[in-house]
Amino acid sequence: MRIGGFIGSAVLALVVGVASPAAAADAPEVAAKSAYVVDSAGTIHFGKSETRRTPVASLVKVMTAYVVLQEAKLSDTITISATDVKYAAGNGATTAGLKKGEQLTVRDLLYGLLLPSGADAANALARRYGPGKTAFVAKMNRTARSLGLSDTRYANPDGMPTPGDGGYSTAVDQVKLAQRALDDADFAAVVGSKVYKVAKTSLHRAHTWRNSNKLLSRADGVLGVKTGYTKAAGYCLLFAGERSGKRVVGVLLGDRNERRFATAEQLLDYAGEQIAGG
Repeated sequence: MRIGGFIGSAVLALVVGVASPAAAADAPEVAAKSAYVVDSAGTIHFGKSETRRTPVASLVKVMTAYVVLQEAKLSDTITISATDVKYAAGNGATTAGLKKGEQLTVRDLLYGLLLPSGADAANALARRYGPGKTAFVAKMNRTARSLGLSDTRYANPDGMPTPGDGGYSTAVDQVKLAQRALDDADFAAVVGSKVYKVAKTSLHRAHTWRNSNKLLSRADGVLGVKTGYTKAAGYCLLFAGERSGKRVVGVLLGDRNERRFATAEQLLDYAGEQIAGG
């Protein structure tokens, strides 16, 4: 499946300003270690250590979905393997509750990947579309280079830390990726959903997946995008919303759990005020 590129003014949003803007006096207080907010016209509304390389936990799954959507059909069917299930359980990762032998569509697995942040779904998709995990991670890194994500390296499709894996990204790179991914209607539909249900069939059990992104329920005009947490990365949130006629995309890396949602809401509104007053 082809993901469309930016056209017109949206291209500007991929261009990073020469210098990070100092937070204005009325800007929200941001305690996250790194943060970055930009709108679809390319205006940077907030930056804090935005080029600092750091683990980004399950935000990695945005790239996993992006790569899959470039070559998969949503109707493709994947059989869940014992390895997919064991890996997720053995690493203490969040899962979509998949079971060995279940057959689910790519559409279903993308919801399982991005709503409950299922590492089992991530590894099933990587196994199919690498094919194999190593080949899939190589695709992730080639895609990162093609998108100009010069400070990003992927070590796996799920963001779980492994000794010496060396995976990292930056706030700027994560926002660039989200801007591109949100241009795909299928990706946007997934990350903008609060709940997704899979009805029981002869091929799989019933599943109900709820989005871990609480921002969708606490603010208007929110488009997604993805939560993440590991001890090394802290709590992360990649977010997007419509404000004053523009799409605003931002990220918080290394924050606290509930605070990230409140801060993201404040940053969206702050950007909207700046756009309206500009």
